[in-house]
Amino acid sequence: MTPTAFESETPVGAPQTPTHPPTGQRRLPREPLVVIEPSRSTPLNLRELWSYRELLYSLTRRDIKVRYKQTALGVAWAILQPLFMMVVFSLFFGRLAGIPSDNIPYPLFAYAGLLPWTFFSNAVTNSGNSIVGSAHLITKVYFPRMIVPGATVAAALLDFLIAFVILILLMFYYRVTPSWHIFLLPIFVALSTVLAFGVGMWFSALNVKYRDVRFALPFFIQVGMFVSPVIYPSSFIPGNLRWLIELNPLTGIIEGYRSSLFGQPFNWRAIGISAIVTLILLRYSIYTFRRMEKGFADII
Repeated sequence: MTPTAFESETPVGAPQTPTHPPTGQRRLPREPLVVIEPSRSTPLNLRELWSYRELLYSLTRRDIKVRYKQTALGVAWAILQPLFMMVVFSLFFGRLAGIPSDNIPYPLFAYAGLLPWTFFSNAVTNSGNSIVGSAHLITKVYFPRMIVPGATVAAALLDFLIAFVILILLMFYYRVTPSWHIFLLPIFVALSTVLAFGVGMWFSALNVKYRDVRFALPFFIQVGMFVSPVIYPSSFIPGNLRWLIELNPLTGIIEGYRSSLFGQPFNWRAIGISAIVTLILLRYSIYTFRRMEKGFADII
């Protein structure tokens, strides 16, 4: 008897033959065959970071475009922020308070301190929020996560270079001729970049788990300016308390900027402390970031 369209050729109770997918299609496995996750061999895989250098460039360019998108003044804001602060500090601290400036015109002295401080504060603030702000990218594909805060610091470095032009003009206006110390300036630029990257990367990892960081970070930045020799020289601090401010890694860096630009003697003790503290912070930040980045996609 020929089966009808509503009858099955397989007898009731007979073992069912597994249904094969249509031709050209494959059944997906229940468990993933390959799991992509950060390497645990070394805390910092330089080869992996170098292979993603194009992504670093793309994210840096994106941060620069987004920052000045739909702004009337554009990159001029990179100049106006330290310039206006220099005017305010020169009026209140230079003239009214009479804070010394190590025989340097106070506007020039203040701007030389505001330049690295503005770079550091902007880089740390933006990189501290960079991982949370890139949630759409973190949850989709794998790449070394520390590239995200690194790109933010690189974008802030461009603002630093633009604002540095005003410093050159101020030195020309006050007839300050740089000495051979100027050749050591790239060392302090690199040191401040490493410090900003380490601190910003640490805050970015903490911000994923503890969203209080975004509220505490501006307070940290405000306090940090007054405990750093931005508006005053380190010689303004009494000798018995000077070691305390030298524990701040920005102290040796900012003083190194001024010594390189204005030909003053270097405070090698403060510079050495700054270098050691910066490397320790960078090492700790990398370790903390690598330990926490595995759960970024789940928490963010």
